[in-house]
Amino acid sequence: MKNRFSIVAILLASIIFSCSKDQGTTITTTPSPQPSVITPQNVRDYMVDHNATPATTALFYQLVNQSSAKNLVGQHEAFNSFYANQTGLSDLKKTTGKDPAVLGLDFMFITDKNNTGQADNWYYQQELKSIADAKEAFQKGMLVTYSWHLREPYLEEQFYTNTMTDQQKATAFKSLLPNGIHHNWFKAKLDKLASVFQTLEVNGTPIPVVFRPFHEMDGSWFWWGQNYATAEEYKTVFRFIVTYLRDVKNIHNVLYAFAPDASYTQANDYLTRYPGDDYVDLLGMDNYADFAVQQGQQGAVRANEKLIMLSNLAQQKNKIAALTETGYQVSATSSPISNWFSTYLYYALNESSPKIAYVMFWNNTQNAYYIPTPASGNTADFLQFTTKARCILQPQLPQLYTLPN
Repeated sequence: MKNRFSIVAILLASIIFSCSKDQGTTITTTPSPQPSVITPQNVRDYMVDHNATPATTALFYQLVNQSSAKNLVGQHEAFNSFYANQTGLSDLKKTTGKDPAVLGLDFMFITDKNNTGQADNWYYQQELKSIADAKEAFQKGMLVTYSWHLREPYLEEQFYTNTMTDQQKATAFKSLLPNGIHHNWFKAKLDKLASVFQTLEVNGTPIPVVFRPFHEMDGSWFWWGQNYATAEEYKTVFRFIVTYLRDVKNIHNVLYAFAPDASYTQANDYLTRYPGDDYVDLLGMDNYADFAVQQGQQGAVRANEKLIMLSNLAQQKNKIAALTETGYQVSATSSPISNWFSTYLYYALNESSPKIAYVMFWNNTQNAYYIPTPASGNTADFLQFTTKARCILQPQLPQLYTLPN
């Protein structure tokens, strides 16, 4: 409703301006309104869920406010993905002696068709492990985020499009719409998510979660990508996720993240598939391309310009901004890039002071890594990055789940 009145106001202003020009009248324009100041008292007014739990409300407030001075550093699946099959402490903690400030998790196995809910079922074991990791992270004061690599609704085997038929690619996402053939299937998946959100609690306190559904929608490697859904279809499904979880399932411990890949350089383009301020708490961006091999300082400059755009947009909308995925993967066939962390990435995050709440690296595997272990060739570079003034690991975290007086 607010957007509709805004459009009408703009049209009326244009007509008045046109008529005044014809009469030779000088027009004095007023500057654009400045973003409102978010306070502990009014913070819920700017959130998707006006009934958010106290800890979730505090998290939104803290992430908005601390981003002007600090970047939380995190990793996806840090507690359970290890380079060279070295289990135990997270690779980040092996290298730095500290846990990450952000833990990334995924609903992929939790909503898998093979999850039977039985104790001996591997997929159910991953569900329990994910819940345990979220609880551990929350108890350590860390931020918990969930992405969702949802399998396509036909065979439920793949989230990438390279093995899907043309027919499946053309119809999979559309089938989730309220009148689609897989809408009830989709609601059942959301019911499963709701049950997990309800399970995420410690001593009676629901764990706040940043939920990042259908990310990188500006590409077409996922079946929810731009080649397979119109902008309006994407917005409709995203809005349905929010309203179903919040209003039907009464889930109030979630912040909702909109996170395209790095194709957008202008705010208007970034907003092409944006569901609206009433459905998004966090404006994110995934960016690997600008940090790839041979991109160097030019890539860092491009990444920084995009983060400045993202930060400005988030401030205008009184939202959080974050670099929701990034990294450079080192493997047997890709050597470390000299000074990748301390020079290129740090420049992108901090030149001209964009307000970026956190940066999250993707997970390590047995054969490749994003976060180096102590014996890796780029460990010193990563340590230099994590000890820079703006970077925060778990021990330096502010009280994310407490509102100031």
